[in-house]
Formats: sequence, C-alpha cells, structure tokens
Amino acid sequence: MRVSFSDVFDTNPNGSVTPKAPVKINGMTMGPGVVFTSGVSFGGVDLTALADKDLEVEQKDGVIHINGHYP
Repeated sequence: MRVSFSDVFDTNPNGSVTPKAPVKINGMTMGPGVVFTSGVSFGGVDLTALADKDLEVEQKDGVIHINGHYP
C-alpha cells in the first residue's frame, strides 16, 4: 500500500528521522526511538533522502515492511 513518509517516520527539528513503529528495510529491522541523520543508511537506504516521498509498504505482525518508494 502507498503511504506518506510521515505516516511511518517522524522528522525531527534537526532533520533526522525516527520510525513511529518497528520498520523493516532490506531484511533489517529497527524500532521506534532509533534516530537516523542525513548520510547514515539503514538497510542500504538513506532514510532522510526519502522524507518527501511516498513509500510502498506492507504490514506484517506489527512491523512495517518498506518495499520501495515513489518518485
């Protein structure tokens, strides 16, 4: 399903992002409270670069699986 980045992540005042729920990207899972800043990748993805994109996700067992993004 297509969702907004802001449905899955909070963007902090300093530009870093934090997941709102457990998130899985390319086989790696992170939970709420983890903070990612620009240039830091998770599962090979710089999450801050996706802040203005919509995401393709599915939810399984309380974990949001990010399968891709829309331009």
